[in-house]
Amino acid sequence: MKLMVTGCNGQLGRAIYGLAGKEGHEYLGTDVGDLDITKLSEVLAYAEDKRPDVIINCAAATNVDGCEKDEEGAYRINAIGPRNLAIAAEKTGAKLIHISTDYVFPGNAERPYRENDTPAPKSAYGRTKLAGEEYVKQFCRRWFIVRTAWLYGDGKNFVKTMLALSEKMDTIGIVDDQLGNPTSALELARAVMALVPTEEYGVYHGTCEGICSWADFAEQIFKLGGKSTKVERISSQEYKRRFPESADRPAFSAMEKMMFRLSGIYEFKGWQEALEEYFRT
Repeated sequence: MKLMVTGCNGQLGRAIYGLAGKEGHEYLGTDVGDLDITKLSEVLAYAEDKRPDVIINCAAATNVDGCEKDEEGAYRINAIGPRNLAIAAEKTGAKLIHISTDYVFPGNAERPYRENDTPAPKSAYGRTKLAGEEYVKQFCRRWFIVRTAWLYGDGKNFVKTMLALSEKMDTIGIVDDQLGNPTSALELARAVMALVPTEEYGVYHGTCEGICSWADFAEQIFKLGGKSTKVERISSQEYKRRFPESADRPAFSAMEKMMFRLSGIYEFKGWQEALEEYFRT
């Protein structure tokens, strides 16, 4: 199949590229320098010229603090962009796989969020991503929305930040009261590629299995990386005191993969196993 991937230079886009060739798909990668997804005319012209079978939207403004400072700019990328891709998908007959986030939820649940739980974002990033989801549903019929969280892969991410800091710090203060699902970009790419040939449309949660805190995650990173750096477990309140301009993060954003489980399309690895694979490769 012919896959059009926006945000191709991001962590997920790169992971999908590696899998697409192995599975015999044609990969049409675009990034901000090739295609401005916030401009409908450009998106339509590209889609009508290339005629993709599937559009996979990995493009997003993901800097949570940056979105808080410029919500309108984030809206252009996270909401108008998906709207334009949805219109193009509908016009060309393509399927649309749109990548979203755990931030569409308020982060105060007592159990993992399910796909049919009601979103109620608390941040500009979450609000703009939820608007993108709604546009996708509104403007095309053949859509998958895949919400993910705590993503790491080939690019800037928490794992690489921790390893870099460990080179110059003996102890690092890491938040211990925010819980979620660390997710390998490779695992998410495998799940996305498993959706490609299907017509089982709808909202999916795509994260690795298991729940931990950022502090737990960091300790595992240091262990696998052979680092002696110690984790100082701190509260979100303490982190806010140290970095007062940072946007609020969800306290509990773990997600249940009910749709993947019930459909039998893909079974995610545990987060520790996926992290071990990441270090091996």
